[in-house]
Amino acid sequence: MKNLLRITIALCSIIMIASCKVNHGTVRSSTAPGQVKKATGAKSAKAYAPGQQKKRITGNNQ
Repeated sequence: MKNLLRITIALCSIIMIASCKVNHGTVRSSTAPGQVKKATGAKSAKAYAPGQQKKRITGNNQ
C-alpha cells in the first residue's frame, strides 16, 4: 500500500511539473502608441508601435 501511494505521488508530481507552460512571448503594453506619444511629447507615435520596437533596438548595433 505504501509503494502504491509513493508511485501515485511521484506520478502526480511528474505530471504537474511537465504540464507547466513557460511563455516567453512579447510583452504587450497596456497603453496605445498614441497615448505614449502624448505623454512623452514626441511628434510621431511610430517609434512606440509594437512593430517598430525591433527596428529601434537593432538600429543601435550598426
